[in-house]
Amino acid sequence: MARATFAAGCFWGVEATFRQVEGVLSTAVGYTGGTLENPSYRAVCTDTTGHAEAVEVEYDSSRVTYEQLLDIFWQNHDPTTLNRQGPDFGSQYRSAIYYHDPLQESAARQSRERLNASGRYPRPIVTEITQASTFYRAEEYHQQYLEKRGLAHCRI
Repeated sequence: MARATFAAGCFWGVEATFRQVEGVLSTAVGYTGGTLENPSYRAVCTDTTGHAEAVEVEYDSSRVTYEQLLDIFWQNHDPTTLNRQGPDFGSQYRSAIYYHDPLQESAARQSRERLNASGRYPRPIVTEITQASTFYRAEEYHQQYLEKRGLAHCRI
């Protein structure tokens, strides 16, 4: 089993996307990248903790590769908007990849470079690539939020 951590805006939709991927064994939404220990949703929403809403993905690397997870990450949000996804804004909604080892770091940086060079986006990619730090699991009512409510995705 391997682990990957991504931030791409509101964690509900990001989690729902990764839960559909063959080879993903489990997901958890939470907070990472900030300074406050054991943050709550309320604290993270103040945009003062430094944490991003993120999803931790546990996956079977013999069934889905990290590179495939990166492709899904890039395809499911706008990596060119700084601290914003759709109507949600603040550093907690930033685009970020939190790598767990040097191979993930290399793969993430290479994929970002390829995507930037592809011309797919009219603006540069602002996604940060940072070493994973403590992941604080969000409150239980946030886990599989959309699934629990019979929703396939977030719609605004």
